[in-house]
Amino acid sequence: MPAVRDLTLEERASLTSGADPWHMQGIEERNIPECMITDGPHGLRKAVASRSGDISESVPATCFPPAAGLSSAWDPDLVRRVGEALGEECIQEKVAVLLGPGVNIKRNPLGGRCFEYWSEDPYLAGHEAIGIVEGVQSKGVGTSLKHFAVNNQETDRLRVSANVSERALREIYLPAFEHIVTKGRPWTVMCSYNRINGVFSSQNRWLLTDLLRGEWGYDGIVMSDWGACHDRVAALAAGQNLEMPPTGTDGEIVEAVNAGRLDPAQLDRMAQGIIDLVDRTGPAMAIDGYRYDVDAHDALAREAAAESIVLLKNDHGILPLAPDADIAVIGEFARTPRYQGGGSSHLTPNRVTSLLDAMRSRGSAMTFAPGFTLDDDAQDPALAEQAVAAARDAQTVVLCMGLPEQAEIEGRDRTDFALPAKQIAVLEAVAAVNPNIVVVLSNGSAVAMDPWRDKAAAILEGWLLGQAGGAATADVLYGDVNPGGRLSQTIPLRIEDDPSMTIWPGENRQSDYGEDIFVGYRYYDTFDRPVAYPFGFGLSYASFGIDRVRVERTGPRSVRVSMTVTNVSDRDGAETVQIYVTPGPSSVRRPVHELRGFAKVRLAAGESREIGIDLDSRAFAYWSVPAGGWKVEGGVYGIEVGVSSRDIVARIPVEIEDDGVAAALDEWSTYGEWRDDPVGGPVLDRVLGEAMAETGRSLVPTDEHSAMMIFLRQTPVTGIAGYLGKRGPGFLERLMREYRGVRS
Repeated sequence: MPAVRDLTLEERASLTSGADPWHMQGIEERNIPECMITDGPHGLRKAVASRSGDISESVPATCFPPAAGLSSAWDPDLVRRVGEALGEECIQEKVAVLLGPGVNIKRNPLGGRCFEYWSEDPYLAGHEAIGIVEGVQSKGVGTSLKHFAVNNQETDRLRVSANVSERALREIYLPAFEHIVTKGRPWTVMCSYNRINGVFSSQNRWLLTDLLRGEWGYDGIVMSDWGACHDRVAALAAGQNLEMPPTGTDGEIVEAVNAGRLDPAQLDRMAQGIIDLVDRTGPAMAIDGYRYDVDAHDALAREAAAESIVLLKNDHGILPLAPDADIAVIGEFARTPRYQGGGSSHLTPNRVTSLLDAMRSRGSAMTFAPGFTLDDDAQDPALAEQAVAAARDAQTVVLCMGLPEQAEIEGRDRTDFALPAKQIAVLEAVAAVNPNIVVVLSNGSAVAMDPWRDKAAAILEGWLLGQAGGAATADVLYGDVNPGGRLSQTIPLRIEDDPSMTIWPGENRQSDYGEDIFVGYRYYDTFDRPVAYPFGFGLSYASFGIDRVRVERTGPRSVRVSMTVTNVSDRDGAETVQIYVTPGPSSVRRPVHELRGFAKVRLAAGESREIGIDLDSRAFAYWSVPAGGWKVEGGVYGIEVGVSSRDIVARIPVEIEDDGVAAALDEWSTYGEWRDDPVGGPVLDRVLGEAMAETGRSLVPTDEHSAMMIFLRQTPVTGIAGYLGKRGPGFLERLMREYRGVRS
C-alpha cells in the first residue's frame, strides 16, 4: 500500500470523499482498492444496487435483535458473539466497514431512533456495545461508532444545535464513546448531523481532534453521516477524514491547499488515515468463497432474542405456560411480527419466525384472532368481537401489542407515548371475559403502561427481537428459556414525567438540554419520582439471593465489591447484579446514585457463586468544569448492590481519598472558594491578614455562621479589594503572585 507522500495533491484530495454512496474512493493505478461500507448495526444491510443510492432492496442477512432489545440482555459476551457473526456476514458480502454500533443516549423515550441505541445510561451503553466493535473487528472488518455526538432526537436533526453543558457532555453524552474508543479501538467513527453548542459535528475541531484524537488517543478515521458534511475544507481542518456520500467537490480541497486555506499536512493526515483503513481491511476482503453458517446465525439470533426479553409482571405464576394449555393468541403482531425499526438499519432478513408459527409448531391447542390491524385505520368491530370470542373459551390469552413500524422510524420522533387506542380497547374487552392475559409487547422504546397493565396478569417486554423473535418469545412463554432480561431504560408512568419534556424537542433550530446530568433514572431516583418500572428491573422464573457483600479498598480511590449470588429456586436462571455508587458530601449537584458496574451470573438450581466487581477512580468522579477534568472528592461514598436501580439489597460505606485536583483560582474566585482551597486558603489568610493589619480594618468576622460571613464567602476577592481602599490593587497583585508561585 503506498504512503500518502507518493500521491499527487489531486489523489490525496480524492481519498477524502467517497466513490459513490457505498464505496470509499480507490486509486487503481496506485494499488489502492475501493472498499465497501454499508449499514448495520444489528445486521448487514447491503443494497442490491450497491453503486447507486437505491436502498429499497438489500441482500438477505441475519437480523439480530436491535439495540433496544439486545441492550436488555446486560450480557457483553453475548453481544460480542453477535458482533463476530456480523463480521462473518460482512466477509461473505465483501463489506469492509459495518456502520454501527450507535451509542447515543436515550434522552427521551419519544426519540425516533431509540430502537437502535443502547441505553439511557452511558456506562451500560459503552460496556455492552463495545462487544459489537470487538466482535466485528476480530474478523478483520471495521466498525463505525456513531453518531458522534449528542444525536438524541430526530426532529430537525440535520441542523439543530444540541446545547449541552460541559459537565453533561462529559458525564452523560460522551462516556459510552470514550469507553469504546479507548478500550475497543473502532476503526472508524461517524460524526452526527447536528450542531453541538452551535458548531456542526463534522466541523468541530474540539470534538474530532482535540478530544477524540488528542485526549482519547484515537487512531482511526472519522467519516461523516450521509450528507452531514457541509464544508469539506472546514471538515478536513477539523479532523474529518471522509465525506459520504461524495459531492464532487475534490477541486475545492485542491484549491484550498494551493491558496493556503488548508494546511497540506492536515490533508496528508486525513488521506493517510484512509489508506491505513484500506490496509487494515485488506486481508478479510481478500478472502474468496467464504460462506457463513445461516442456521448457526439464526440460532444465535434466537438466543440473543430470548436473552433480551424482560419479564415485567407475572401474577400468580401464570407463566410459564403449560405445554397442554388451551390458549387464545390475539393480536396481529403474533402473525405479522414487528422485529426491527425503520430507516437506514432496515434490512432483508434471511428468514422470519412469527410467534404464531412458533407456538403452532409446538402442537399447542390454540386459536388465533388478529384483534386489530397495524395501520391507523379505525377499529373494525368484527375484529374485536372475534378476539373476545376466542378469549372467552381459552384458559389463557396471549395478547400481542405494540407500536406499528410507522410509529418508530429514523427521521421522525414519536409524538405519542401511548399504544394505539384500538389495541388497548381490545385488551379491555378481552379482560372483561378472561382475566388470564399475558401481554407480549413489540416496541423500540418505552410505552405507557398505565392503566392497562392492571388488566394483564403477565407482561413480557419484547422490544424488537430480530428475525428469530417469534421462536424466542415462545421459548420464554413455555419456560424453555428462563427470562433474564433487565430494562436498559426506565419506563415512566407518563411521558410528562420525563425531565426533558418541558424543552423537548426544542425550537428555532435549538434544543436545550436543561435537565443537564439528570437523565433517566438519575432524575427519577434522585427526585423520588414514581415510575412504572425502574431502570435495571426484570423478573425471572427462578429466585435468587445476594449475601456476604463486602467492599475492599484496592487503592486510595478504587475498590473491589464481592458477594455471593445463590439460585434459591428449582429452576436454572440468571441474575444481573448491579453496582451503584452514591456520592458523599459534594461541592456540586450529583445524582443520588449511578451505575458503575454489573455482572450477569448464570446459576443452576441451588447453585451459589462468589463474584467480584472492580471499581476504579472514575466510578467516584464527576467532571469539574473549573478544573477542566475529572475530580474525586474525598469522603464517605456508598456502594449499593442491587437488582435494579430501586431494588438495593445492600449498602456499604467506603472512605475514598481526595485526588488533590483543584481548579486554578483567580480574582473572580470567591472568598469562600479561596478559603476552602488547600493551596489558596493559606495564601489568602496570610496576604489578607497583612493587608488588614496595614489598613487597620478587620473585614473577616469571627463568627463563621454570621450573616456577614455568609455574604463574604460569596464575594469575589476582587470585591474584597475594594474595601481595602488604595491598598486593594496591591493586595490583589500580591495574592495572585504568591498563589501562582506556591501552586506551580
